[in-house]
Parts: sequence; C-alpha cells; structure tokens
Amino acid sequence: QIELVESGGASVQPGGSLTLSCAASYSIRNYPGHRICLAWFRQAPGKEREGVAEYDVDGTTTYVDSVKGRFIISKDTAGHTLYLLMNDLRPEGSAVYYCAADPGSCVDGIQDVSVTDFGYWGPGTQVTVPQ
Repeated sequence: QIELVESGGASVQPGGSLTLSCAASYSIRNYPGHRICLAWFRQAPGKEREGVAEYDVDGTTTYVDSVKGRFIISKDTAGHTLYLLMNDLRPEGSAVYYCAADPGSCVDGIQDVSVTDFGYWGPGTQVTVPQ
C-alpha cells in the first residue's frame, strides 16, 4: 500500500554532511491529507535497529538524543519524498538507514517507538563514516 525506496547513502568523512531521500509511493485517496507517520531508522551490524528521526502528520518532528542539533528530517511540498539531512557525521553514525511509514499520526516521539509501530519499510541505504 505504501512503497518506500531510500537513496543517497555514501561514504563520508567525519564532520561531513549527507542528505538521504526516501521516495514514498501511495494513493492520496487512501491517505487524505498525507496522514502518514514517517520516520528514519538505522541499524549497524550486530546492533538493534534504532529510531533516528520522526515526522508526524502535523509536521511535528522528533529526534533521538544522539543526533539532535545535527540531523534534520523534512518532507517535500507534495509529501511524497522524505529527507534526512545529516550534518557533522560521526563514525558511530555508520549504519544502514531505513525510512519507515505507518498510516495515521505517530503514536509517540521517535525515542518512544519501536520498529513494530511501522508497517512499511524501505530496503535501506548504507552510510559509512570512517574512523
């Protein structure tokens, strides 16, 4: 019902910046007013998938503490592309980044949600920040 495809992953030196994109395909008739909770998660090898940033239906955004002040989640005017601007990248930010979506408003801020709160996922895009 909602197809998500991430792009923009790359290898970036510490302190560098990178913008990830997530193209969302869905019928506006099924989601009037683009009422979809959107989020970015990331997962490093051997670690659990963690929420990074969330974009609620009313435009409210939340971030995990480790990226506050450095990352910005946004959406284009049409509402079909989600972005994650990552500034001052650090080695601990190396991971596969996933966009996720779930119909309706977000249940909680990103630090209070889990992967089970999102029914749709993209295949992920790799971000590498060398030591």
